[in-house]
Amino acid sequence: MNGFFAHMWPMAGSAYASRVDWMVMTFTGVMLLFVIPVVVCLVVFTWRYREGREAVRDSTAIGNHKLEIAWIVIPFIAAMILFGLSARLFFEARTPPVDALEIQLTGKQWMWKFQHASGQRELNALHVPAGRPIKLNMISEDVIHSFYIPVMRVKQDVLPGRYTQMWFQADQPGTYQVYCAEFCGTDHSAMLAKLVVQTPADYTRWLGVADAPGSLAEQGEALYQQMGCSGCHGPSAAVHAPKLEGLYGRPVPLADGSVVNADASYLRDSILLPQKQVAAGYAPIMPTYSNVLDEDAVVRLVAYIQSLGNTEPPR
Repeated sequence: MNGFFAHMWPMAGSAYASRVDWMVMTFTGVMLLFVIPVVVCLVVFTWRYREGREAVRDSTAIGNHKLEIAWIVIPFIAAMILFGLSARLFFEARTPPVDALEIQLTGKQWMWKFQHASGQRELNALHVPAGRPIKLNMISEDVIHSFYIPVMRVKQDVLPGRYTQMWFQADQPGTYQVYCAEFCGTDHSAMLAKLVVQTPADYTRWLGVADAPGSLAEQGEALYQQMGCSGCHGPSAAVHAPKLEGLYGRPVPLADGSVVNADASYLRDSILLPQKQVAAGYAPIMPTYSNVLDEDAVVRLVAYIQSLGNTEPPR
């Protein structure tokens, strides 16, 4: 029985998860506080005024303004308190700390792929340090998935063609189950992963043991050279193409007169859908790499462009 309840209501693996549990139990308690009296009255009145029973059935209305006002005001105040607390939890869940450790996640039928900033890659397993916020930048290669960690009480859809984010902070080391919470095809139920929470020291040792061919940005630089991107975007290129140094995070004027921020989504679209948002002053001559690069490769290229920083203002 304990195993059944542990599966239906897993332990809280973070401070946020504990607050979510408290919110759920408080909401349930408030609802029971109002539902139970109504149900009791329904049963009592059904029995007392059933057909054939002698009872006073005078239909004269008897009003009690104080009771009616209390019945309206008290539930309203309770609802507003719960709304404020839940809204606070919602904004907290959608606002990752600035010092969060970023990890790239790619969903694919039917597996989860992870890429660490230091270059380590994992399949259906995610190693993270305890006591540090973890930010997942997520995208899907095919259909809609949903990354769900029950012990952390967090879940986020993973969409094709669009980056989404989720963050959590595990309190205790341990190994926890991860699910896909969105039906995604034949083997949806087998799309599982393990969240391995380690002490900071163990996580550092794991990074040293795990094989990594350079950091994510270094892998992106190698791919940048391999694909010949420097032939157009390099400092000595003869082709008139935007310079990438200092581009990440900057506003980019477009040919249609609008302005976008050069974030990860813009850079991804510029690689896979180059005609979607053409930079002002440049001809739409960049070929698409949608049939050449997968999402993991795009993540590495974006990491490299981001690493270029603001060493040179964009032209």
